[in-house]
Amino acid sequence: MLYIEKALVDDLIALAEPLKEECCGFLFGYESLEDRIVSKTMVAENVADNKIDRFEISPMEYLKAERFADLNNLRLLGIFHSHLDHPAIPSESDRLAAYPDLSYVIISVTNQKFKDIRSWRLNASTRFEEELISNRITN
Repeated sequence: MLYIEKALVDDLIALAEPLKEECCGFLFGYESLEDRIVSKTMVAENVADNKIDRFEISPMEYLKAERFADLNNLRLLGIFHSHLDHPAIPSESDRLAAYPDLSYVIISVTNQKFKDIRSWRLNASTRFEEELISNRITN
């Protein structure tokens, strides 16, 4: 399960809603057994040629994210991005660009209004499987 505090989810929604192109960034935190707990996010520049229905993060942004994680004793857990006027389901281009072991959170926005948020992880067959999201962290 992926745990994200409501305040962080609200921040991601507030970032994605007003934009007319896909936004993207990183999710940081730690793991506990099978659970991932997101405690920080970082916005990245979308460098895709067609930002309306694609996102791409530069290698330099990935290096910056890895350094941030190391300096803050966190782990890079995943990537977030928005889908404009599409469901929060990964596209084929999302799958082809995905890395194993990362969570992929997709924020669906229709007419600049939040619709849905879902998380996905690649399985051993390089297919996405949905990962449950919760904003309640239990000890």
